Amino acid sequence: MAKVAREMVEKSGIKVDNLVELLVKNAAAELTTYYYYTILRANLIGLEGEGIKEIAETARIEDRNHFEALVPRIYELGGELPRDMKDFHDISGCPPAYLPEDISDVNRILKVLVEAERCAVRQYTNICNLTAGKDHRTYDLALSILHEEIEHESWFSEFLGEGPSGHFLRRGETSPFVSKFLR
Repeated sequence: MAKVAREMVEKSGIKVDNLVELLVKNAAAELTTYYYYTILRANLIGLEGEGIKEIAETARIEDRNHFEALVPRIYELGGELPRDMKDFHDISGCPPAYLPEDISDVNRILKVLVEAERCAVRQYTNICNLTAGKDHRTYDLALSILHEEIEHESWFSEFLGEGPSGHFLRRGETSPFVSKFLR
């Protein structure tokens, strides 16, 4: 644990144990989303599904990166991950992104994907609001993840015909905002 880091966050008025709980729940959401996106991506087949597969894969890899970036901050603040993966899954800050009953319905899969991203946007916006001006490191991390989650939501919502977002799929680079936390 980084004792001074925790002390400074406490002195800023943030209840560190509550913040750590949010970070652990989001780490659980990121890791479980990585898992569920693996299944969703595998079922994106056919003419409609193949066009979405690359975007789902980018979001999947970036969610894994988000998990990897969150873990050090959790431990820096004196937290830890649950020892049991089932417990970890069940405390996720977002509901599981289960494969829909009709696995041939690409629009249903897209709705699962976009709703998972919308939950993530809400979660990281909440952490940014909580830490802004008080816990600079957690704020920067949450804001970096938020940037990527907003792009993911935009990609999937465009495929659902909800309108243009102005975002484009990244070529060759994953996690452009979060990568600085992965070094």
